[in-house]
Amino acid sequence: MIKKHLKTIILTSVLTLSPMIVGIILWSKLPDSIPTHFSANNEPDGFSSKPFAVFGLPFFMLAMHLICIFATKLDPKHKNISDKVFNLVLYIIPAVSLLMCTMIYPVALGKEIKVGLITMLFVGLIIVITGNYLPKCKQTYTIGIKLPWTLDDSENWTKTHALAGKLWVVCGLVIIATAFLESPFVFFPVVLIMVLVPTAYSYMLYKKKKDKTE
Repeated sequence: MIKKHLKTIILTSVLTLSPMIVGIILWSKLPDSIPTHFSANNEPDGFSSKPFAVFGLPFFMLAMHLICIFATKLDPKHKNISDKVFNLVLYIIPAVSLLMCTMIYPVALGKEIKVGLITMLFVGLIIVITGNYLPKCKQTYTIGIKLPWTLDDSENWTKTHALAGKLWVVCGLVIIATAFLESPFVFFPVVLIMVLVPTAYSYMLYKKKKDKTE
């Protein structure tokens, strides 16, 4: 799998580290302390040193990127992972790394950025895309809705992911539509629905099948 996608892995790794280039270009203009965490009101509430923000964060993201790749490769059922699904895995971390750059550098330079809005739009988009891919996921231990009942029964897995795929697309669109509210009172309930509904549905399928066999 890694050899087959080596060029894409190299490309996505470079993309993950690319914010460093921007940081180096802006180095003399950046303050010694750079905001790297923000409150719900878009106010910086966490700061890092300039070297860590410019170099440390991209390398941390690269480490996460490589962990995702090797965890997927070491999955006992990695042959069930399609090229399209694996490509989705490859591009998520680079997208997050680039998003961070588009936010922390302008804020550090005194620009007003609606971090909450950008983050919600990004998260909603990722959920919509992931929802489209969920029904295409076959049984694995690293990608998908990994519950005891889905991993034990391929039919349960397929039905649960078909439902979750539609649900996640709707929930992602809701998050995007309500992103301008920048309210956690919308986001967290929607995420809770995304988790609880497929879990309950999967268990219901398991219980129904178990009752038939007894």
